[in-house]
Amino acid sequence: MGQKKNFKGVVGRTFEDSKFSWEPLNEPPVGTPNVLIVLLDDVGYAQFGCYGSDIATPTFDALAANGLRYANYHTTALCSPTRACLMTGRNHHSNGMARVIEMTSGFPGYDAEIPHENGFMAEMLQERGWATFALGKWHLTPPHERNIGGPRTRWPLSKGFDRFYGFMAGETDQYHPDLVHDSHAVDPPKTPAEGYHLTEDLADRAISYLKDLRAYSPTQPFFMYFAPGAAHAPHQAPKEFIDRYEGKFEMGWDEWRNRVFERQVASGLLPMGTQLSDRPAWVPEWNTLSADEKRLYARMMEVFAGFLTHTDAQVGRLINFLKTLDEFDNTIVLVMSDNGASAEGGPKGSYNEKYFFNFVPESLEENLKRIDLLGTEHANNHYPWGWAWAGNTPLKRFKRDTHEGGVCDPMIMHWGNKLPASGEIRHQYVHVIDIVPTLLDMLGIEPPQVIKGVTQNPIEGTSFAHTLANDDVPSHHKTQYYEMIGSRALYHDGWKAVVFHPPAMIAYDGSDATRPFDADVWELYDVANDFSECNDLAGSRPDKLEELKQLWWTEADKYQVLPLNNQPGRYGDRRHMRDRYVYLPGISPLPESTAPSLKNRSFQIAAAMNVPATGNIDGILVAHGSHSGGYALYVKGRRVHYASNFLGALTTTISASIELPPGDVLVRAVFTSTGRFKGSMQLFYGDVPVGEGDLPITTPVTFGVDPFTVGYQRMTPISEELEGKAEIPDGVLVNVVIDAIGPVYKNTEGEARTALSTQ
Repeated sequence: MGQKKNFKGVVGRTFEDSKFSWEPLNEPPVGTPNVLIVLLDDVGYAQFGCYGSDIATPTFDALAANGLRYANYHTTALCSPTRACLMTGRNHHSNGMARVIEMTSGFPGYDAEIPHENGFMAEMLQERGWATFALGKWHLTPPHERNIGGPRTRWPLSKGFDRFYGFMAGETDQYHPDLVHDSHAVDPPKTPAEGYHLTEDLADRAISYLKDLRAYSPTQPFFMYFAPGAAHAPHQAPKEFIDRYEGKFEMGWDEWRNRVFERQVASGLLPMGTQLSDRPAWVPEWNTLSADEKRLYARMMEVFAGFLTHTDAQVGRLINFLKTLDEFDNTIVLVMSDNGASAEGGPKGSYNEKYFFNFVPESLEENLKRIDLLGTEHANNHYPWGWAWAGNTPLKRFKRDTHEGGVCDPMIMHWGNKLPASGEIRHQYVHVIDIVPTLLDMLGIEPPQVIKGVTQNPIEGTSFAHTLANDDVPSHHKTQYYEMIGSRALYHDGWKAVVFHPPAMIAYDGSDATRPFDADVWELYDVANDFSECNDLAGSRPDKLEELKQLWWTEADKYQVLPLNNQPGRYGDRRHMRDRYVYLPGISPLPESTAPSLKNRSFQIAAAMNVPATGNIDGILVAHGSHSGGYALYVKGRRVHYASNFLGALTTTISASIELPPGDVLVRAVFTSTGRFKGSMQLFYGDVPVGEGDLPITTPVTFGVDPFTVGYQRMTPISEELEGKAEIPDGVLVNVVIDAIGPVYKNTEGEARTALSTQ
């Protein structure tokens, strides 16, 4: 073996005739700033207090009061695409992240496989000596890499982060999260009864990471990406935060929106002359609702407000800890949202959002009976889209649309007394791909040409560091395309052309989702003077519209946007799907994308068991889902049972008539489909039938983000008979073989709707 490369000492035969040499530690100079990015989820343009809301966000407001508010900051309209842009400084299609990770297609811009040529900000800083931490929502790993037993090439620790604590999917239950620590699944540190809430846990973990860092080095700078699941559905928060908003939203979304707009104008947030866009026809006027609807919908908004205030408080804990370390003033803090407010609660909101995912209507009467459970661990709730529309005041439309309500979001920057101005507003056009080059500019770092031996693609964003001191200087970001599930837009030098082309499964405004793209009618806005897109100039400036439309095609070709498609479930990645699955007990939880696909088809679950003559053998054989929907094959009272939980509303249990015999037993659960979303279940010990019954309705499309497990349950109990993890005792379950033996009824529109809603 040769001498260590770059060793500058002398190696003799003994220590006495040798000279030692140490390489300096890879740390930036003392005083180099830290970076903290706080990325919230589904928070609309108008939902921070400092952006016009009356929802209490004192932490964010204080950062804005002593920092900068960017009034013209833009994202991609959806979660995974925005996060890919934020991490890399490249456009979402350039990252293969045209949509969310669950909606992949086998084209370069759509495969969700972020190329290694597009390095992450964490990788850039890690190589230069920053400690790097990611907490909360990831949602950047393609489906085929989500299994813990598979490759981790696009997990956080492979993309430049030293530590990770959070969840991999687009959402999770705030009281019973599907947690990952670094690269392995873990349980929450306590229960809801003991006061657990995910956002509090994330803040605790972030503080502990910083404590550990300072125990190692008192000066090493850090880059922390803090991305809580808030305020994405399910909206869940401690009761005391929700109850402080009791009665605060009884005026309804129309009047609330008017009041927000007045505050936005008075604060100078909006450009001079900005108009309040009209209420669209698909959002009902508040005064036309019944008294019961008003009571329910107002409470749903109270829950959301409590959730956002609770999130602000947890970020406040992290900020206060930085102050105790005397590092707050030397930390560049960015707070932002990933897209506009979410309309995925539909026109009436939801007690259990899995109803929406599965195209099942909810009952106002039933939801009113459960109104006091909204925001608790027993509900998976989301507010009506009237509140999302109001949350994007004064803008049009919502998350996933390329009008401003989908792509224009709050963004705050704070850096102690290092910013040349504080408490001011910036109106320059900024896009999420500009964050990486701006931070590199502020840190004095050139974009790396090579990361981990891979030559890097050019960064596609543009630094806006020149705007920190002055609101009058022009933006350097002149042109930006948008595309999201068929809807498109092109911003160019103060003008914007935009068209709404609905996804096939969510044509909420009555538009024809089947129309050819060439039949779309584009709109044109002078957004430099018409921020809220109120005055369509397509008729009076056809020349400008045609110019921008042609420029859109140029940009689309440049950044891998083509081919256009608004049916995202049609070309999904099926490479890891199969008809037979063999599992051992205790495997790590599997996401729905790679779990056995048993919905709407006949199947057999065969569990090989070694049954002792005496003692406890109760526990899960196979489970997928939670209290809000799923199925479980389990042992209780030495008998086998199959429970089918339909959206938390109806649980049908088929039970064996006799106890399991001692010794080796092959337990079989055989489901025979007898129509769409129904069938019969038979239970066998070997070839001996021991139970049967009908399942009158099964889950049509999805169990959501709740995972599949063998030998235990990961989430809340699927059946009331099951408690805790319901682990089957060691040695009782040998293995499980699942055969999907019938033709599958596929609902590609439903799968796409689910993918959109759970991100």
